[in-house]
Order: sequence, then structure tokens, then C-alpha cells
Amino acid sequence: MKQSYCDRCAKCVRTWLFYRELEEYDASYSIFWGNIFLMDSIDRKILSLLQRDADVSVTDIASQVGLSTTPCWRRIQRLEERGVITRRVALLDRAQLNLGVDVFVAVKTAEHDATWLATFAQAVTAFDEVVELYRMSGEIDYLMRVVVRDIAAYDDFYQRLIRKVRLSDVSSSFAMERLKYTTALPLGAG
Repeated sequence: MKQSYCDRCAKCVRTWLFYRELEEYDASYSIFWGNIFLMDSIDRKILSLLQRDADVSVTDIASQVGLSTTPCWRRIQRLEERGVITRRVALLDRAQLNLGVDVFVAVKTAEHDATWLATFAQAVTAFDEVVELYRMSGEIDYLMRVVVRDIAAYDDFYQRLIRKVRLSDVSSSFAMERLKYTTALPLGAG
């Protein structure tokens, strides 16, 4: 059942609370408040478990969150249908793949029109070495995280990049040590 609300009035809150209580008995309800998909602590626990290990069985998840298997499975399906869970992937050992160098590349450009941005985005996203790309506020325009095997591989990437797109300034910083890395989002906040 899809429930959509026009605003956050008291009537909508009471209706949402009613369906939330009902969901404890039947996890097939999808609760919406405006365009926001509302999750309870059980949804967040399920997501936390899946972030740590996407291969964990529904039975194991259900027992850890206090549900029976079917309502737990329905919740996971609902989270996938609503796009909260976008995909399940395997995390690889970079050392075994000889990809141990992270390079943070700060890019400044003199051009800020839509044509340049489209060219830049198309060029950068075509490089497998670029694992993250952000448009930034502040003194730099774009920030990339590039993963390569060594400095020579980064130089090869850099040469291919500047052949594809005009850049006014590129500054590269090589990570010396990774102190924290996770793909898990902070579900406890908010």
C-alpha cells in the first residue's frame, strides 16, 4: 500500500503513525511522507546488516532484527523497490589486485558552461581509474579520487585526461596511508 501525504499536518502524522503500527504486523506497507521514504529502526538495522555483508541470509537478518522471515523479506524487497538499496556488490582486495595508490585530484577550470561540463563529465566517467568525482564549492571546481597501481600509472592517466579536456589547473595529492575507509553509510544519524 502506497501512502502519500501532501504536507506534514497533524492528520498526516496520525495516519503515518497508524500505518507504522500496522506495519509491525504486516511489513508490506510502504509509508511515504511527501517524497521521503520513512524508515523505522528495524529498516535501519536491516540496512546496517546488509551494508556489512550483503550475502547474509534473510533468516539471519530476521533473527537479528526481531522479525520472522517473511516480514523481513518484504521489508528488504520494499527497500530495493524504493531505491534505498540500489545494488549489491563485492568489495575487492586492492593489494591483491596491485591497485594500492589513491590520488586525490583537484581540478580548476576557467570554463563553467554546460558544454564544457558535459565534455568533462563524459571524459572523466570513461576512465576506470576514477572511482569518485565531485563538483565542489570553494577554491577548486572538481575533486576526483583516482585509484592506480603506481605513480607511472597515474601519469599515464593524467596524460590521457588532459588530451580529452581543457583544464586550467590540476593538483594531485597522493595518499600516504589510509586511516579509515568504509562503504557503510552512517544510519544512526538522523
